[in-house]
Amino acid sequence: MISTRKYVLTIVLLLVLAAGTFAGGMKLGAKGFVYSGHDFRIINQNNAPKDVDYNLLWQVLSTLKDKDIDKPLNDQQLLYGAAKGLVAAVGDPYTTFFDPKELSDFQSQLSGNFDGIGAQVGLKNGVIAIISPLQGSPAQKAGLLSGDLILKINDQDTTNMSLDDAVSKIRGPKGTQVKLNILRAGKDKPFDVSITRDTIVVQSVKFSTKTANGKQIEDIEVSTFGDDTDALFRQAVNDALNKKVSGIVLDLRDDGGGYLQDAVDLASYWVQPGDLVVSEQHSDGTKIDYKAQGGNSLNRIPTIVMINGGTASAAEILSGALHDYGFAKLLGEKSFGKGSVQELINLPQGTALKVTVAKWLTPKGVNLNHNGLDPDIAVTRSNDQIINNQDPQLDKALEQLGQ
Repeated sequence: MISTRKYVLTIVLLLVLAAGTFAGGMKLGAKGFVYSGHDFRIINQNNAPKDVDYNLLWQVLSTLKDKDIDKPLNDQQLLYGAAKGLVAAVGDPYTTFFDPKELSDFQSQLSGNFDGIGAQVGLKNGVIAIISPLQGSPAQKAGLLSGDLILKINDQDTTNMSLDDAVSKIRGPKGTQVKLNILRAGKDKPFDVSITRDTIVVQSVKFSTKTANGKQIEDIEVSTFGDDTDALFRQAVNDALNKKVSGIVLDLRDDGGGYLQDAVDLASYWVQPGDLVVSEQHSDGTKIDYKAQGGNSLNRIPTIVMINGGTASAAEILSGALHDYGFAKLLGEKSFGKGSVQELINLPQGTALKVTVAKWLTPKGVNLNHNGLDPDIAVTRSNDQIINNQDPQLDKALEQLGQ
């Protein structure tokens, strides 16, 4: 177990879904800046850079409060805005400041219950994009597809819009609508999609037994790595073992990630106890190795892992580990390529910072950030096939395991 920190490996700000055990943090006021009315004090600045004068921040705040035509200003919102601006200046779309409402929404989506459209979004080549709509979600029912680019949200252009801003504009309570202007590969012109938000209940693992050439194959779909994943995956494993299946299809398509520990725990069903699952490489050169633990009860069952452009982060860790050790072949399309690690750190006033702290490497030392995983067996699935519930990737996986 990760006893002191719980890492969240997400491709996106999953808060779109909500409206994607934490330790650490700091105490503002005990170290840093204290603001009271128009009186500003800077304390304990000994460790601050000598060539940076943080008085500028307080001068801006003071001037706003004196001169802005819309005063009185909301001090709390100014504080949150300053924190968000500070984080945005880092230039990392996965480093995020959460105000109390955003933090609550983020934690709710990892628990599996939230209001929203039911889609994961991220930045692809600097453009806000649909990474994956959840099965049965309003987003899927409205026809959104993985890879769709969001050009406008409620008629507001998303050019230069931060991922945080996009998330806050897309999310909303059950029964309300959001209009997205979508550019889709293969379409000549953008088009509008109106989506009615709803309450989303996500079960992160689903499983069923299929037959291929007279052989029983366990089909296990993992949609995210959340609070219920470990227990549900254990049920799937028990079902597979009790039925003595001849093969396993592990479906990680459109799985945008989640908790690091879940990826390690799931890999442990194949990987020998004590063997490396993933290495966490920090900027100072330190490295933390996460190793398999538990009984590798599936290591003798032929396995195919299905991946696509929505397979990211924690899902890529699991895919990469099983592939590096030769426990599984990868089938489908190149994965997203998100190899950075975020830590969620609790801060005062019910806020938190999700900050990129490291990159991860597969057991063979491959850094998949931006590059992704290439499938051993390349099988595409067109948008028309998705709409018509045709799945040539699953068909090919079953054919391979049924031989």
